[in-house]
Amino acid sequence: MLRTFCRDKMPSHELPCLGDANINALQSCQPLMKTPSPAGNKLYSETPVLCSTSLSKYSGIQVYLKLDNLQPPGSFKLRGISHLIQKALETGRCDHVYCASGGNAGMAAAYASRELGIPCTIILPKTTPAFLADRLKLYNAEVRVHGEVYDEAKTLAQELSKQTGSLYVPAFEHPDIWEGHASMIVEAAQQMQERPSVVITSVGGGGLCNGIVQGMRQVGWENVPIVAVETQGADCFDAAIKAGEVVNLEAITSVAKTLGSLSVSPTTLEYYKQANPPIINYVVTDQDAVSACVKFADDHRFLVEPACGASLAIIYGKILHRLIEEKKLTSITSALVIVCGGAIVSTEVIQSWKKDFHL
Repeated sequence: MLRTFCRDKMPSHELPCLGDANINALQSCQPLMKTPSPAGNKLYSETPVLCSTSLSKYSGIQVYLKLDNLQPPGSFKLRGISHLIQKALETGRCDHVYCASGGNAGMAAAYASRELGIPCTIILPKTTPAFLADRLKLYNAEVRVHGEVYDEAKTLAQELSKQTGSLYVPAFEHPDIWEGHASMIVEAAQQMQERPSVVITSVGGGGLCNGIVQGMRQVGWENVPIVAVETQGADCFDAAIKAGEVVNLEAITSVAKTLGSLSVSPTTLEYYKQANPPIINYVVTDQDAVSACVKFADDHRFLVEPACGASLAIIYGKILHRLIEEKKLTSITSALVIVCGGAIVSTEVIQSWKKDFHL
């Protein structure tokens, strides 16, 4: 039997759910630690695995959700980025954190820096929604707006981080970040007495996927396939697989902006080639991803970004059955979906997506 947090078995007052009021209160909290904490004192939360009654009934298999949308800043990014910053503190001086981000990496860097008592500057491209800057300031981060696109913001962040004692925090491309992300699979293996038939995750630049692969190798899940999901217009992993090498997309045209890396990590492509565990890539439409976000909000009262909705679309779109028919998967009885979350979402944004995609 699985040791999970199942919504239909828990009293309502014990459900692991954060509403807007709870999030606002949490974001305005004072730092938990006044001095830098060693890497052993993790800043991320151990998130539950939830047995989804609605998704299990819909799909005909047991569906389990690893709820990393419940991390304090709203996404899985806190695992890897906090781990990176804490390792930097252990191994050397870290007086100031710099990060370029239009989304969740910046939220994670700001939160971790606040908890560790380190000044933090987040560089946002001009295309970033205004409400994100407000959220970052709740974490005491200095916010600068620079450049028309992410790459211009990244260049400034890297330049500023050359100052003595400063640390540049990338969004995904660093081994310490992957090492931190691996913790979610280690947790899931402890929460689940039986391994799932398949793990489903979104992939953008590849940091999450790299961490999942490393975690699965740690817990002995090497034979469990991963379905790695992108949206059309943010499908740099699919492009790299077809080319046999890392390639650059010309632009990100998908609504799933937080998947929006122009190129995938070379390590992700190498893991795909190693097939240990095997990785099956799949590309969904923006409408598929947004529709999954809307249905997930109805089913579980959680708001997630289309970057997360891409993974959920594998269940809602009954794509697993298609992969079995195509012999890319064998018969399966259960799936573990990584609910990576995302802070760039609100009820207003959900309504605008519904209007844009005629849902």
